[in-house]
This record gives sequence, structure tokens and C-alpha cells, in this order.
Amino acid sequence: MKVQDIMTKKVKVCAPDTSVSAAAALMWDVDCGVLPVVSDGGKVVGLITDRDIAIALGTRNRLASDILVSEVMAAQVYFCAADDDIHVALKTMRKDRVRRLPVVNEEGLLEGIVSMNDIALHAEKFDGHRTKDLTYDDFVNTFKAICEHRHPTEAKGEQKMAAR
Repeated sequence: MKVQDIMTKKVKVCAPDTSVSAAAALMWDVDCGVLPVVSDGGKVVGLITDRDIAIALGTRNRLASDILVSEVMAAQVYFCAADDDIHVALKTMRKDRVRRLPVVNEEGLLEGIVSMNDIALHAEKFDGHRTKDLTYDDFVNTFKAICEHRHPTEAKGEQKMAAR
């Protein structure tokens, strides 16, 4: 199975100079949690998530309309290609602990996005008799790697402190 077989092709985007209020409104309108941030030439230069927006608003004493996407977006973006095998994308997601990958062409222009949601909706139960292109185990193992605490000992200590 190729990434292009399951990716979302019609992706809404924003620019670095978009306000986080406008980005949040767009996410609300199209029911998504991420927007690729593209330059004037159409190349992906970052990603902004609903979580980025929530944390930005919670840690700054500024209006959402006064904060630019470029101030809070993730500039480190991991990509895949439409003709990549889905397992290549899963490996990148596990290694880099990301839930979504922009799908770009050779020029770096956005062609779509593949997310854990797309993968979950296309995974199949392994029946033991024939090989599936994308199994529940593929999904669960990738999701588990993404969700693992970056500093397990610190996270356990924080949980103990919070429980007191």
C-alpha cells in the first residue's frame, strides 16, 4: 500500500504570517488539528497544531489575533512522498514521534497529508492466512511509539507528585 492510497489530498494550509486566531478558525471549520504552513512558493515550511495554539495562548499574555503562526509553529517538519510505501511513513512517524506527515513532491510542494487517523481507518485485522498491507498491529505499534514519554523516569515522577 502506498501513502497516496490513504492520504488526505485536499489539505487546508496557512502562511507564516497568518494569525493563530485565523488558523484556529480554519481548523474548526474543516475539523482538523493541524495545518501545514506554506511559503509564498507553496513549499511546506512548518506545521501548526491545535495544541501549539492552545499552549501559545496559555503561555502568552496576548490576543490570538496578535500572535503569528510563525511564532508558534513547528519548523522541524518530517515528510514523506506519495509513492512511499505506507510502512516507510510509519517508520518515520515512530522514529520522529509525529502523528502526521505532510506528503510532498520532489520540489517540496504539498500534495497531501497522512495522519494516524488515516492509518487507523485503513488498518485491517490480521487473519493469519494472508498478509495485509496495513494491520492493526502496524497502527498500534506506531501509536505506542509516538505516545511514549520522552523522559520516562521524569514522567513517572511527575505523575507521583500529581497524585499526592
